[in-house]
Amino acid sequence: MRRAVRSGALVSQWGIVGKRGHAQRASADDLALGVAVAQAQNGDEAAFLVLYRLVQPGLLGYLRGTVDEGAEDVAAAAWREIARELPRFRGDAHGFRGWTASTARRHARGRFRRHGASHRSAGPWTPPTGDNIAHNNLPGATLSPEAALFTRLPRAEAEAVLLLHVVRLDESAVAQVMHRPSAVVRVLARRGVRNLARLLGPDDGAHDVARTLGEPR
Repeated sequence: MRRAVRSGALVSQWGIVGKRGHAQRASADDLALGVAVAQAQNGDEAAFLVLYRLVQPGLLGYLRGTVDEGAEDVAAAAWREIARELPRFRGDAHGFRGWTASTARRHARGRFRRHGASHRSAGPWTPPTGDNIAHNNLPGATLSPEAALFTRLPRAEAEAVLLLHVVRLDESAVAQVMHRPSAVVRVLARRGVRNLARLLGPDDGAHDVARTLGEPR
């Protein structure tokens, strides 16, 4: 019990679980996103840029933690599909985040298949090498050791934590994206948080993993 409490507090310090300001910001972001989606569906290019700026940081953060190489390429491919299929989307801002996450996940799985890699959700990933990290550059940021920690989690745990706390979906939406029951998502997320705390160690709670992964502020 003590370890679980410490893990929760640690991740809260990272900023990847909700705080009062976080919840207020999420509400404001969802309001702006809902308006932008509706306007973009009517051909407003400026509105599309707004929704991209609201969604891309979390989406790219999710991919950084689940694709050891090529997260930016996967995101670009996903956004091409999102732009093409946007007129057919039906739903609110939260539904849009879930839809974009599902699209990105499908493209990530396609990348694994093309490279002959297994995408079994229960299997552990091998951490990327230092060279891979150094070459996985993104605009204005690099994949840091903190972000690379997610590749050391079992895949399903990493996905659950990232979708909940970086993409900012609720459990039911994460369950839809991952094609798993909500109760399973809840367990996976708790295990992922606990394992991240263990990997960081007791002295590293100040690391801002959310910022590293691209969560908007």
